[in-house]
Amino acid sequence: MRIPLMVALVVLAGCRFGRVNQGRVIEYQRSQGLITLISDSNPLPPITIRTPEDPNEMGPEPEAGKLLLLDSANRRVMIFDSATQRLRTIPYTLVSERGDVRSTDPSVSRTRFPVVDRASRAITVYSPRDRKLVTFSVAEEYFALPDDTWKAGDEIRYYYKDPGRALRLMNVSKTDLNTGGK
Repeated sequence: MRIPLMVALVVLAGCRFGRVNQGRVIEYQRSQGLITLISDSNPLPPITIRTPEDPNEMGPEPEAGKLLLLDSANRRVMIFDSATQRLRTIPYTLVSERGDVRSTDPSVSRTRFPVVDRASRAITVYSPRDRKLVTFSVAEEYFALPDDTWKAGDEIRYYYKDPGRALRLMNVSKTDLNTGGK
């Protein structure tokens, strides 16, 4: 009785179960199969992973962006600053905000976000998750940042055994779980 139990324990000890991580994509290099993200569990430093070798193990390709948080209640945004490799919280002045805006709404469906209007000092972003269309203004110095600063990167979840290689990857932002991922 002891020998089968010991064999089972040795086999289980030798197995290496995978792990799951999730975060927001800040850079995607399709040709090299590399995704850089800010992990939800440990924001810094950014993590770079390889996409799954089997393309069937990956959902829709992710879109990158540096906007990590749009906090309407406190009138601030959190971005990843590529130049300093740090997170920055930037206060903003609200210009307008509309809630319950679906992606099929004409004001959203025909527009590519973010809309950065440097002449008017206004930035318009759309949050599909929150169904919010928000226009705000920030201090002049922030208008020098690239437009992708104000774009929210896709949220991805991936399964791995080797921390640098995703075995399976799901684009949470572009997967409708109510339809079974279809």
